[in-house]
Amino acid sequence: MTTKRGRLAAFWERQLDQAEEQAAKRALKLRGWRTRQRRRQLVGVTVAGNLILIGAAAAITFVPIWLFPVLWGVGFLITGAGFVPQRIVTGKMSDSFSRLLDEREREWRHRTTFLAYQVMIYLMLIALFYALAMMRQPDGAVRGATMLAALLVTGSTLPSLILGWTLPDDDPEDFLDVPEVPA
Repeated sequence: MTTKRGRLAAFWERQLDQAEEQAAKRALKLRGWRTRQRRRQLVGVTVAGNLILIGAAAAITFVPIWLFPVLWGVGFLITGAGFVPQRIVTGKMSDSFSRLLDEREREWRHRTTFLAYQVMIYLMLIALFYALAMMRQPDGAVRGATMLAALLVTGSTLPSLILGWTLPDDDPEDFLDVPEVPA
């Protein structure tokens, strides 16, 4: 009979193996986009989407009730359109387990995660002060909640944005042993 610890260890190993398979599949995607210039363009798209989300949250009571979901949806789609490819082109650094990273990748991820954590703290302080400023308004709870949500979405994109902005161009030789993707 296996112990609970043995089952958990086996489960963890399966999770790591699946993550490694997913990273290998993603490594084949968007190879032409793995340049600093292209990653910075994706950062710009993601930041624009984040700003639309924050602007929609700030203007929730000033726009017609039907316009807020439209603005929020557009901002969320633009954020996703930049964020999803950004995670692919930054490689496994932005979302992989440490076991799957080499020393350089682990160092890059630790630096960006720490910086993103620090910025996220400031974003949450902004949301707190915004909610406190709005608390006497009749719709203060809604305004505070939407701003918190917008800043949480923004904060969750930060590690990939920092990696996308700061990573150097990939070495083309890194992809020599990777098989070609069928067209």
